[in-house]
Amino acid sequence: MKRLFDVLAAGLGCIILAPLMLLIALAVRLDSPGPALHWSRRVGRGARLYDMPKFRTMRVGAPDVPTHRLEDPQAWITPLGRFLRRSSLDELPQLWSVLTGDMSMVGPRPALFNQDDLIALRAASGVDRLRPGITGWAQINGRDELPIPEKAALDQTYLQRMSFAFDLQIMVRTMVQVLTRRGVAH
Repeated sequence: MKRLFDVLAAGLGCIILAPLMLLIALAVRLDSPGPALHWSRRVGRGARLYDMPKFRTMRVGAPDVPTHRLEDPQAWITPLGRFLRRSSLDELPQLWSVLTGDMSMVGPRPALFNQDDLIALRAASGVDRLRPGITGWAQINGRDELPIPEKAALDQTYLQRMSFAFDLQIMVRTMVQVLTRRGVAH
């Protein structure tokens, strides 16, 4: 049921949001040199690596590390990128990853390939068996502000409580947070 919901929601989202995504892609290209999409190497289900699309919010050549690990993140983030991150519009291309089966609408946010601490904690608790999500329990309980151990603990809580009703609750709370722009550090 979860996979069917993912495909239907992502497919409908792609159709409805296609004009907006085209406008964002054009705006990203006009805002700074480089491609509209950034393909980020992520860790998926079963520790399998995949490339996850996002609208590019950083200058070409930015280090491929979590933003909080950059010495001066604002030096790398483009002017439009600030808005895209705060509004979470940079995440819209991940609907493609849901359609291809690399991601789910709800699950633990995919770790970067080099986030060894988070990857290890998820493997130890069994969370690595889950398909990563566009949003998740940790996302709505702190997002960028969470330390890695707390994020991993929230991911484990999601694994234990996982259900269709819980996913719907997370999606509704995500929409509220996106509209209020709560929890975005960069």
